[in-house]
Amino acid sequence: MPVSPDRRLVFLLNAGHRRVQRWIEAKMAAKGGLTAAQSGVLFFVGGQEGALIGEAAEALDLAPSAMTGLIDRMTRAELVERRHDPSDGRAMRLYLTDKGHTARDAAKAGLDGVNAHLTDGFTDDEIAVVARWLASLQTKFPKGDAA
Repeated sequence: MPVSPDRRLVFLLNAGHRRVQRWIEAKMAAKGGLTAAQSGVLFFVGGQEGALIGEAAEALDLAPSAMTGLIDRMTRAELVERRHDPSDGRAMRLYLTDKGHTARDAAKAGLDGVNAHLTDGFTDDEIAVVARWLASLQTKFPKGDAA
C-alpha cells in the first residue's frame, strides 16, 4: 500500500532539513559569514568554557576529525582559542575569544528569529509534539547504532 505524500517522514525530514539549512546558511552568510556548525561551536563553548575538543564534537554530533578542522578554521578566524590542559599537556581546551563572544551573541539573536519563523502558524501544543518527536529520534537512532 503506497504511503501518503504527507506521511513520507524520512523524505519530509530530509527535504525540510536541507531547506532550513540552506535558508539559515544564506541568512548567516549575509550577516557575517558564520556557518551553522561554527554557531554550534560558539553556543557549546560559550556555555562550557574550557571544554575539550572531543566534548564539543560529541555535543554537536560531529566526528573528531571534522571538529578538528572546524576548530582550525575558527581559530584562524579568531573566534576560539585552544589552550593546553594544565593537567594533561596533550589535551586542548577551547575558549571563546572576545570576537567569538560577539559572534555568539549575534548568532543567538539570529536563532531567535529562525525559531520564530519555524514556529509561525503553529500552536504551542503542536510545536511541543513536533519537538518531542524530533527529540525521540536521538534515542530511537542512537549514534553508532546501525541495527
